[in-house]
Amino acid sequence: MDEVDRSILTVLEENGRISNNELAARVGLSPSPCLRRVRQLEEAGVIRGYRALIDPAAVGRGLRVFAGVRLIRHTRPDVVAFERGITQLPEVVACHHITGNFDYLLQVEVADLPAYEDFHANQLAALPGVATVTSYVTMKTLSAGTTRAGGAVRG
Repeated sequence: MDEVDRSILTVLEENGRISNNELAARVGLSPSPCLRRVRQLEEAGVIRGYRALIDPAAVGRGLRVFAGVRLIRHTRPDVVAFERGITQLPEVVACHHITGNFDYLLQVEVADLPAYEDFHANQLAALPGVATVTSYVTMKTLSAGTTRAGGAVRG
C-alpha cells in the first residue's frame, strides 16, 4: 500500500458515496487507475464494505452508554454463553473483549435513561455469567475525524 492508496482510504472514510471521478480528482489520478486501486483494496479486504451512518437519536437511540462487564468465571463455556447472549441484544451496538478491570466493554444505545435502566436490570444483568456491570453515560461525543478539521461535534 502506497501513499495514493492511503489517500483513497482517507477520502472514502470521509465520504464512502463519493463518485469515482471525484475520488480520482481528489487523489490525483485519472478515473480508470483510481477505480482499479479501489477494487484492489476491496479484493484485498482493506475496504471491508460501505455503510450509512445513522443518527441514533433519529431512530430512538439518543442515549449512548458504555458498560464494563465483569464475568463471574472465565471458563470457555461461561464465555461462550455470555457472548452468545450479548450478540442477541439489539441495544448492544458493539461488544469488545478487553483486558483490564473489565472482561467486556459494551457500547449500548437506547432511547433514554429509563430505557437503559430497564435494559440493564432485565437483559444485561440477566445474561449468563455476569458478575458486575459498570455504566458510563455519554454526555458528548467528539469525532476525531471531524474535530481535526474543525467540523461538527455530536452529542
